[in-house]
Amino acid sequence: MPCVEETYDIVVVGAGHAGCEAALAAARLGFETIVFTVSVDSIALMPCNPNIGGSSKGHLVRELDALGGEMGKVIDKTFIQSKMLNESKGPAVHSLRAQADKQDYTREMRRVLENTDHLTVRQAEVSEILTEEIVGTVSEERKTSENMVKKRRIIGVKTYSGAVYKCRAVVLATGVYLRARCIYGDVSNPTGPNGLQAANHLTDSLVENGIEMFRFKTGTPARADKRSIDFSKMEEQFGDKRVVPFSFSTDPESVQKEQVSCWLTYTNEKTHEIIRANLDRSPLFSGAIEGTGPRYCPSIEDKVVKFPDKERHQVFVEPEGLYTNEMYLGGMSSSLPEDVQYAMYRTVPGLEHVKIVRNAYAIEYDCINPRQLDASLEFKNIEGLFSGGQFNGSSGYEEAAVQGFMAGVNAARKLQGKEAVILDRSQAYIGVLIDDLVTKENHEPYRMMTSRAEYRLLLRQDNADLRLRKIGYEIGLVTEEQYRYVLWKEKAIEEEVTRLEKKTLGANETVQTFLEKHQSTLLKSGTTMAELIKRPELNYDMLAELDEDRPELPQDVQKQIDINLKYAGYIRRQMQQVAQFKKLENRKLPKNFDYSTVKSLRLEAVQKLNLYQPLNIGQASRISGVSPADISVLMVHLEQMGRK
Repeated sequence: MPCVEETYDIVVVGAGHAGCEAALAAARLGFETIVFTVSVDSIALMPCNPNIGGSSKGHLVRELDALGGEMGKVIDKTFIQSKMLNESKGPAVHSLRAQADKQDYTREMRRVLENTDHLTVRQAEVSEILTEEIVGTVSEERKTSENMVKKRRIIGVKTYSGAVYKCRAVVLATGVYLRARCIYGDVSNPTGPNGLQAANHLTDSLVENGIEMFRFKTGTPARADKRSIDFSKMEEQFGDKRVVPFSFSTDPESVQKEQVSCWLTYTNEKTHEIIRANLDRSPLFSGAIEGTGPRYCPSIEDKVVKFPDKERHQVFVEPEGLYTNEMYLGGMSSSLPEDVQYAMYRTVPGLEHVKIVRNAYAIEYDCINPRQLDASLEFKNIEGLFSGGQFNGSSGYEEAAVQGFMAGVNAARKLQGKEAVILDRSQAYIGVLIDDLVTKENHEPYRMMTSRAEYRLLLRQDNADLRLRKIGYEIGLVTEEQYRYVLWKEKAIEEEVTRLEKKTLGANETVQTFLEKHQSTLLKSGTTMAELIKRPELNYDMLAELDEDRPELPQDVQKQIDINLKYAGYIRRQMQQVAQFKKLENRKLPKNFDYSTVKSLRLEAVQKLNLYQPLNIGQASRISGVSPADISVLMVHLEQMGRK
């Protein structure tokens, strides 16, 4: 029976946030790319929270933008409220968060995809990956006929209709659609999010190709009709007066616009009583849900059980867009039955007469054990097969987008014959995220947090362009103009910091009056401009009136100067820590190495090292079950190998 057969360079399976970034990166690098989706109406869908960014997630979006990704540009065009979080704390944890018009966001990302050269969008369900067997290379220590590593190579995909799409690389970005089912109470629907079609056939093909699968769960709260909510009983939450764009290429003036409000209310003891009385009807506690849920984004019933002493929990009431009256009830995701949902929501101040538009539900789905991936996000035993997003066992739109981007870039670079781009933990939150996924045992959906980044003072959201623009330019996704601006910006910051460190001020009447006005300690002798900026109550902008030689510099440059001077000591210390970290990262380990040949390694370490096959000593040290003593043994072994 004849079937459709086409040939592309790269196939992307899934058009969520990971799939969009993967497809755009591959196509923009000149490769003929096709992206498959179960529905073109679900491109860049936001099935859960109506926002982009947030604590640590804002860092990821800005890093993605600095490298040449799309998410930051799209949210800048489609946000309805924007806020910089954690501004009362230090700059390391400042994070941008924007409420999206969900329909507008989806429409804008779809427009970008459909108008990108070398990119084809196709609505179809991919049911098989097509591979052929090859023999992988092994190190000299393992080169015997018994332990040659058998690998497979991607040659294409097949859709449920039987069409074959030949290719040289595939990026899997299936999100939460694989064998998905949505659950609340005793209702279980075999669908993807928002009632969309699940992808029920690909899992079997992956398992047949030796891929280990996990079953995870996430959840979403109810959506309510705005007209049934009494906002007078809630606290109004406003956006920032001066909006900071996500994208470094967005004109800051273009995002200064009228914003909509969000609202804050709280659960209470009556809410909690209803939940506790109905736990036996919750599929989360009855065993009806098999998958493991995210620890750091629990359902409301989870919160009530795990934090019994807490009298209330926050509920964020957020608009889904300008086009609709649907409001998202953040903080109250649930899989409780429909009648219980109505009862518990109506105990919350402002929601006493609430009408539900969409029930809260939990969703179960298939994903992979990410230890099967290299840091490039390529499967270790299937050449040309890459993976990104929630399919890798992570959670969140932002975590998905950055993984999809890196998978798409590295799929393209493989076809270019170039080395993979691997960001380490000292370079980017993206590096922390991917390193954690491929080296640590993840038994629940992984969520990015600022506390996971050891060098977070260096990995601020405000300096993502200085850290990563050059890499984006080398990849080929950042323009010459953007690259030149970053080079100029670096030089301008360095020159101005040097000038401020040299410029002295005496204890004259003008200076003392200025300090008194700003409640700052008066000078006993002369000092430098830089030393004054380091004072907590002063900053670079305030000192302009004492600085007649000051050059005119853009706001983003001024911000970097201020931070670099105020946190100079801390930054210097972290740079020293990074130098030590780099020494371990630069000690490369052989590929496909048999660690049982290393004397004095503990059995658990041998098993874990053989399983994960770390790239370097640093990565090996972060594997659960590998002790500092094991690392010392490995380093001695490497030195002996070097001498041989």
